[in-house]
Amino acid sequence: MTSPDISSILPIVLTLILSLYTRNVVIGLFTGVITAVVMLIGFNPFTVLSELVKTHLVGTITDSYNAGVIVLMVFIGGFVALMEKSGGGPAFAANIMKWINSRARAQMAAWFGGIFIFYSDLGTPLIVGPVFRPLFDKLKISRQKLAFIIDSTASPVAILVPFIGWGIYIMGLMQKEFDAAGQNITAWGAFIQTIPFQFYAILAIAIVPLLVWRKADFGAMALAEKACMAIPDSSTQQAPNQKSNKTLDEEAPLIQPFTHANARASFVFIPLAVMAIVLAMMLVPMGFPFKSVPGSAFRAALSSAYFLAAVSLMGLMAWYKVRSLNGSVTMYLNGMSNMMQVAIILILAWTLSSLGKELGTAQYIAEQAQRGFPYWLLPAVAFIFSGIISFATGSSWGTFAIMLPLVIPTSFAIDAPLFVSMGAVLSGGLFGDHCSPISETTILSATGSNCNQFEHFRTQYPYALLNGAVALLSFVVAGFYQANSLVLASLIVQLFLVISMCKRAAKSI
Repeated sequence: MTSPDISSILPIVLTLILSLYTRNVVIGLFTGVITAVVMLIGFNPFTVLSELVKTHLVGTITDSYNAGVIVLMVFIGGFVALMEKSGGGPAFAANIMKWINSRARAQMAAWFGGIFIFYSDLGTPLIVGPVFRPLFDKLKISRQKLAFIIDSTASPVAILVPFIGWGIYIMGLMQKEFDAAGQNITAWGAFIQTIPFQFYAILAIAIVPLLVWRKADFGAMALAEKACMAIPDSSTQQAPNQKSNKTLDEEAPLIQPFTHANARASFVFIPLAVMAIVLAMMLVPMGFPFKSVPGSAFRAALSSAYFLAAVSLMGLMAWYKVRSLNGSVTMYLNGMSNMMQVAIILILAWTLSSLGKELGTAQYIAEQAQRGFPYWLLPAVAFIFSGIISFATGSSWGTFAIMLPLVIPTSFAIDAPLFVSMGAVLSGGLFGDHCSPISETTILSATGSNCNQFEHFRTQYPYALLNGAVALLSFVVAGFYQANSLVLASLIVQLFLVISMCKRAAKSI
């Protein structure tokens, strides 16, 4: 077999270019898949489309592992839709409101709320934001700060949890590459070992309590907070750089979470408890978490847990007369259908990866990397490229679909630290997402807080850059020294930088 040449990377290059140009990862991935099929069988529109559907797309979908992941994602989508529209989140928040009587407690409560509602990164802003918005207004905490807190807990928390949509999606991409490389590595074990190297996510979560402890901010956020504090109690007049609440409300419809007089905080606790019990009953007898569990058994257990958790929530809503059983089932099915775009991205990413193996894409990249690319530099480079793609497209999930199939085989080829490199892709995708004014989480965090979208982007940007710089430095060091304790060092660096920046901001304001 001849060694692949530079033409083997054409599909992935076109995928990157079109994803960045159109800001739509689906268009980029589909173009890459079509290009790869043309390169394999020649250009004939009917033959190409027929071969694409018959051999590649159908083959990808009918693969037992892939089908199991898609089914699990569908179950997760239905459960998340029910949780978001059950009224349990606002009921839980209402229960803790009586303990909030200061600016620091309000910010920490919103932070804890964002962490607790971990099951949906996109649902968190629309649950936590509207619930805490009146309290933040009352205590003169800017809506930019609320949007920042929400954005710092939504995706960063979700990306660290292996058994929700983010984790299942990422593990699906990982496992495909492990199998193709003939590596006896489980996606679950790999994901867990990657968590300590997801530097950006951990730094993003940690910076909120750090700023609350310092009772200070820096950059555009410091100005926004000062302007908000200057608002007279009995007036809607705002200080410079701070739009009035009335103006904000006129710019966009005021988003309110679903609430119901009969909703209970138990709507959140009980389904999650059911999920934990089902998982324990099905996986512990197999030795989990101390022994490796077959992927098929793990996915079956998770699917069962999500389904039974959804059934318990439907029963609770019917019992307390929040929603009828018919209405709950309809909402559950709608939530399942909402996962269609995620499934499309996964299928196209898997298909492009399989086609790339036939063309020798990963082999060519690995051969080039072996000619002098330093193994220790791969994590830092993966972080930078993932950040650029995510920033330009506004899609961290799309970034993972493009970058993981490139970074994992390259890591094997040059003996780069695998878990650090994968953590770099995940961190870079999240970093670019946080810096991007067009990302879904940026838009939803601003919407949930009823804050101007550009104001949220402008005030969060300095914090994202600080965390990104610390993460990049951490990945350079981790290229040489792969220790879980390295994350503690990155948090210490973040601490000193935040203290320094806050002191400078205090002197300049």
